[in-house]
Amino acid sequence: MRPCVIRTCSHCQTKNRIPARYLAATGKCGQCKTPLPPQSTPIDVDAASFDDIINNATVPVLVDFWAEWCGPCKMAAPEFAKAAQALAGKAILLKVNTETQQQLAARYGIRSIPNFKLFVGGDMKFDQAGALSAAQIQQLVGQYQQ
Repeated sequence: MRPCVIRTCSHCQTKNRIPARYLAATGKCGQCKTPLPPQSTPIDVDAASFDDIINNATVPVLVDFWAEWCGPCKMAAPEFAKAAQALAGKAILLKVNTETQQQLAARYGIRSIPNFKLFVGGDMKFDQAGALSAAQIQQLVGQYQQ
């Protein structure tokens, strides 16, 4: 079974499994049929979820590689969350904890954090170490939207 993101309906509190290809779409709750808006918060992922979302998302995916002990990462987190809200339906923002997902961090050669990588159609299009503001994130993602 493919990994899915679990989203709770704000109306009936039912937990809904959302496949990667629908994270940027407006769906509906399986129980009460209330609309479920596009993903508007960063998603913490493991390697399986990361691969599924990168390869199946229909919009650009921006990944923040970070660690709990990293001061600049903590400073960048609110900006990343603000950008996720602004980009709902246009992009998906993922967070990869480099301490718990060491193999994933090694696969992408993460040596400095925070580190941002942008994927479109499964291909990496942008790579930068260092913090980005919400405005910079929105501008970056805007360059790669279909």
